[in-house]
Amino acid sequence: MADSVLQPSSLADLQTIFSGNTYVAIDFYADWCGPCKVISPVFAKLGKKHGIAGTLAFAKVNVDNAKDIAQKYQISAMPTFMFFKDGKQVGVNGQPMIRGADAKSLNAAAEKLGGLAKKKVEGS
Repeated sequence: MADSVLQPSSLADLQTIFSGNTYVAIDFYADWCGPCKVISPVFAKLGKKHGIAGTLAFAKVNVDNAKDIAQKYQISAMPTFMFFKDGKQVGVNGQPMIRGADAKSLNAAAEKLGGLAKKKVEGS
């Protein structure tokens, strides 16, 4: 189980997370964003439930503090959730990303990633 949600503050930090995990779920947020505050505990709980060290990581990117990451992924609305496999953005459940505090979609995406991560660990 992963300890907590990671908080990369630069593209280099994010690259380290990508290179250490097959799957990564990222919550792009801002401190001033109301919906971000509402969904944050849900994302943290999903990270605790599904995170597997070295396989599936959950990360939060503050778009105001990590402008290089926000720019690279063209984040224009908060919260935005993106999912990655081997450092490349992938769609989960037919969605390239989740925009807004959509707990139902976020739960479904985390369940799917968690299942894939579990299979990978059991298969290795």
